[in-house]
Amino acid sequence: MTPDQRSRRRASPPTPARTRLAPSPVRRSPSSDDVHDVVYFRRHRDDDPTEYLPGREFLRSTCPPKVRATMVAVLAAVAAAPPKRFVGGGYWEAMKEELAGWFEVRVDGPKRHHYRLYCLLDYDAVNSGQDKPLLVIVCGLDKPFRSVLTKADYVGVRLLGDEYRSRNPRSLG
Repeated sequence: MTPDQRSRRRASPPTPARTRLAPSPVRRSPSSDDVHDVVYFRRHRDDDPTEYLPGREFLRSTCPPKVRATMVAVLAAVAAAPPKRFVGGGYWEAMKEELAGWFEVRVDGPKRHHYRLYCLLDYDAVNSGQDKPLLVIVCGLDKPFRSVLTKADYVGVRLLGDEYRSRNPRSLG
């Protein structure tokens, strides 16, 4: 004969109040778990009164249409994932060494030419009405198949990132 299951249910103690879930605290800033807004870094050149968006210019003038469409699709997927949870299949990569903290969208174009878009994740922007973290497109570079970018190329990317971070509210386009 099997024991009566009802007697076990009655024997379990009630859940104490201290182990119940407490209400979550009110958030005051964007979180890395949030969906991100995709924005472009707007550069202000001293020698030219017009404003310049290096990332947008790279996409429009350097990238072939299929590469541009792939990059835009990857950025939309990364921003919605959010970025720390995105499994990119080689399209979205965290940078290392001198570009630690940066992210790269990698797409190969015709004749295996490589196109790279450099991005930052920004949780500290104080732009008015900004309630989401930012995925900031800073700039892009391209290179022939089986070649490497120079240290000077990476220094240029970092300098643009430093310029972006030097203003808060951020300069966005």
